[in-house]
Amino acid sequence: MKTLRLPAVLAAVVLIATACSSEGGDTGSGSYPRNETLYTTGTAWNPPTNWNPIMRGQYAVGTFGLTYEPLFHYDAEANEYVHWLAESDEWPDDNTHVITLRDGMTWTDGEAIDAEDVVATIELGQMDVSYSNIWNYIEGVEATGEREVTVTFSESRPQEWMNWAFNNPIVPEHIWADKDQAELTDDPNNDPVGSGPYVYETHADDRMVWKRNDEWWGTEALDLEMKPTYIVDVVNASNEVTMNMLSNGEVDVSNNFLPGIEKSLDGQLLTSFYDGPPYMQSANTAWLVVNHDHPVLGDAEFRQALAHSIDLNQIISGPYSDLVDGADPTGLLPQWDAYIDHELVEEEGFSYNADEAVAILEEAGYLDEDGDGYVESPDGEPINLTLEVPGGWSDWEEAARVISENAQEVGINIGTDFPDEGLLTDNRNSGEFDLVINNERQLSNTPWSYYDYLFQMPVRDTQTTANFGRYENEEVWDLVQQLAAVPADDVEGAAEITSQIQQIQLAELPAIPLWYNGLWSQQSNSVWTNWPSEQGTPGYATMWDGWFELGAIRTLAEIELAE
Repeated sequence: MKTLRLPAVLAAVVLIATACSSEGGDTGSGSYPRNETLYTTGTAWNPPTNWNPIMRGQYAVGTFGLTYEPLFHYDAEANEYVHWLAESDEWPDDNTHVITLRDGMTWTDGEAIDAEDVVATIELGQMDVSYSNIWNYIEGVEATGEREVTVTFSESRPQEWMNWAFNNPIVPEHIWADKDQAELTDDPNNDPVGSGPYVYETHADDRMVWKRNDEWWGTEALDLEMKPTYIVDVVNASNEVTMNMLSNGEVDVSNNFLPGIEKSLDGQLLTSFYDGPPYMQSANTAWLVVNHDHPVLGDAEFRQALAHSIDLNQIISGPYSDLVDGADPTGLLPQWDAYIDHELVEEEGFSYNADEAVAILEEAGYLDEDGDGYVESPDGEPINLTLEVPGGWSDWEEAARVISENAQEVGINIGTDFPDEGLLTDNRNSGEFDLVINNERQLSNTPWSYYDYLFQMPVRDTQTTANFGRYENEEVWDLVQQLAAVPADDVEGAAEITSQIQQIQLAELPAIPLWYNGLWSQQSNSVWTNWPSEQGTPGYATMWDGWFELGAIRTLAEIELAE
């Protein structure tokens, strides 16, 4: 997802390298047997301070997935939902979903998991939390039995609802139901009580440690026995430290982009999912997000010219050394191929063509009247644009430079800037930018989640999760709403609507898809083996938020100790 910042604090590097020694590290709370411990890194950027599952994206690695769990998981390869906390479910009509929980499940404090827990979790959405939008279409929720929950909808949106149902943790009613707003969103939840296969063990500034929950309901119900007794997630230090730890068998999985890793993936000691390029599975799409409030970037013809100017192969073979694939012009991930109108893409999709970019500019009135090598707007104003990516994300920095150079070659004046991530995020959310690269929507149960990201309306003063470019199109947003209403298993019906969306998208290019960002995952076989691979076990070897529910939790049950 992101590229590691450099340099690291030397003291932290020494601490991490010592703590992850192959003999079992001193974490400040004792040592862990190496043959019982999975060491991971690449997800955490700061010391763990929060285990509140309601505060999406702010909690310690593994909070959701290892300790808190959803009602369903989703198998993207099979395109089917997997019952998790839910044992079964049915839709008696379009506006009613009845969910039955598994029998005999307990929270880690011994309390039974029942329907009231699900009701309380959903009702927390009536407060100011990350999923408050579900109450735009939920009419009510009630426990209609000890293990039965009935959700009724004022508007049927099964695609959107099931996105929530597989992608959000259920919390214990007896702990969370009476929290006020401040407690709900500010409490770090230092003693997390969950339902999952791991429980909080300890943490330090440089790591998060989870211990296997040997009373986990899923061991029997799902026939999944978690192999590692301990999972130690190490806070990122530097690319060099991570590479050394991988090579020495001190870290088992790295989930960060490592420049040059393809030279070390020998298929024996260090492996990834594929034996050759792109080595990694696709996780999300990197988009060139343009600010539609800008007088030039708000012009679809200008955006078309910009899209045709980008030589994506330079980025793929340059900064990424063939570790990624170029994105389809629709931006939809390979797992969503059934939703792509390939005939339409063949006719209307864009590709690198500098001559075509120049022709589009000329026809739209963008000419170099003053002879400085750069076109002016049709009304004669100079164009000076800036593409921003976070400082220290070296792959994106290099990609931004390529995009800038490509644009300049066809007469579009784009410079680059690499501000601090926090500043860039604030400016992006408030609309104070020209162009940024963003990849914040990943693989999910439905392409609805991507179209919600691109087209969500209304546009607010601050856009924190979607439509950062502030593109406003009521027609396409209505289609996205129609997509949300398609039955969750109706691929053909959904594809009819995504085709209509793509007709508008390819003509307007509200954001320009660039490449499929890799599910960065490099594994060492020195202690644990049987990692997911194209030839062997399917799945994902990652600790990224949201991927346990897509199948990564099964990897923890399928890995084996090396001989």
